[in-house]
Amino acid sequence: MNMKLSKTLSTLLDDPRLFRQYAYVDGKWTHGEGGREEAVFDPATGEALGHIPWLEPEQIRGAVDAAEAAFVHWRALRADERCERLLAWYDLLQAHREDLATIMTLEQGKPLPDARGEVEYGASFVRWFAEEGKRTYGDTIPSHIPNAALGTIKEPVGIAALITPWNFPLAMITRKAAAAMAAGCPVIVKPAGETPFSALALAELAERAGIPAGVFNVVLGEPAEVSKLLCAEERVKALSFTGSTRVGRLLLEQCANTVKRVSLELGGNAPFIVGPDMDPKEAAYAAVAAKFQTAGQDCLAANRILVHESIHDAFVEQFAERMAALTVGNGLESEIDLGPLIHRQAVEKAASIVDDAISRGATLVAGDQSAAPGPNFFMPVLMTGVTPEMKVWHEENFSPVAGITAYSDDDQVIEMANDTEYGLAAYVYTHDIRRIWKLLRALEYGMVSVNSVKMTGPPVPFGGVKQSGLGREGGITGIDEYLETKYYCLGALGSVSGS
Repeated sequence: MNMKLSKTLSTLLDDPRLFRQYAYVDGKWTHGEGGREEAVFDPATGEALGHIPWLEPEQIRGAVDAAEAAFVHWRALRADERCERLLAWYDLLQAHREDLATIMTLEQGKPLPDARGEVEYGASFVRWFAEEGKRTYGDTIPSHIPNAALGTIKEPVGIAALITPWNFPLAMITRKAAAAMAAGCPVIVKPAGETPFSALALAELAERAGIPAGVFNVVLGEPAEVSKLLCAEERVKALSFTGSTRVGRLLLEQCANTVKRVSLELGGNAPFIVGPDMDPKEAAYAAVAAKFQTAGQDCLAANRILVHESIHDAFVEQFAERMAALTVGNGLESEIDLGPLIHRQAVEKAASIVDDAISRGATLVAGDQSAAPGPNFFMPVLMTGVTPEMKVWHEENFSPVAGITAYSDDDQVIEMANDTEYGLAAYVYTHDIRRIWKLLRALEYGMVSVNSVKMTGPPVPFGGVKQSGLGREGGITGIDEYLETKYYCLGALGSVSGS
């Protein structure tokens, strides 16, 4: 480890052992055999935080070997025994929340309070699924066959590969891994190369919690190479991915030959609909919160803000005022609302989206980039007059760029909101119960939040429709992604069975 880095970490972390620069396979910290490695940078400062090894294909297959061996014993444990180990993991996540948050802020950039919130959020899934694993009930089926008992039992599907993104580097792992592990499945986690250290800290704490070797593995390497190998591996029975729709399509194709259980949480293009009855200030403040969470790098972030024409101007004024109060800076500093974008390419994409909109007639209300505190920062932008021809309308911009469009009636806004290939989440702000019900039923989204920016949590079946994904994570259905239903027919001894 770099000595300068070690000194920095000893100052910032209460437990420096949570910072690991190795892969984690079969309960062992592992170097790459080919000597390949990749630097990981702090997006706020551009400084290298450390290096991670890129594993060779044989090492990835070794992780599958380890998971296969662990599966025999892990699935054989009683559900309450798996629950106890997961709850021990949960307790350690809570006990080390501050260190986990610090690691996350360093590698991802989000403000420290947001990182603390994500640790809490991520830990909540471990606790939820620890308990949910004890409720994977089968069914008794009234028999149509004489002298026979019919029913179903739930069994773990097998090894699960989990490919996770950089915007929520801890919670996206626990939401998948806790469900799979509670079901009796060992997991192989491939975290984003930009944010591997949160995943490795989870591995360290899983080991301390008594999770057996081979049940929780973290592999590192070139993304396309690792994912292709995991998709082609017949012993991997399930794959869960959170990321872009483009990559999700590729993974779905790659899993076809082995007919895996696939769950995908893909892109979003969330509309934020404001009804004519809303107080402009109340709605605008909520829209700012929905738009700029994680600096806009959130699949749930409001992407298209649709405001009734009768309150449009007042809403824009209040939105601009609230946006101007946001503070941009290094997430380790106090009272920061927005941290940096993940890398320079994200900044360039955000700038191109703004340039495209302005060239097509949008009005730039606010967004002076000369005030940005560093090359990976992008100051919040507000534009009006956004139309469907613009990138900001039809692309998931994943940046602090807000575009506002006026509409005239409910039918028009429904058509506008549904004008996208995505269908993850939508926001509706109105107090008119008839409008609420109409929009709730007509919007083509897997999740609709009415008069609330916060919509997620362990009990929630998180997921989208259309090209925003397959399956659900969280809630009582989240564990089903890792379970098979086995039917049984118990005939009476000596009876003659028929079809």
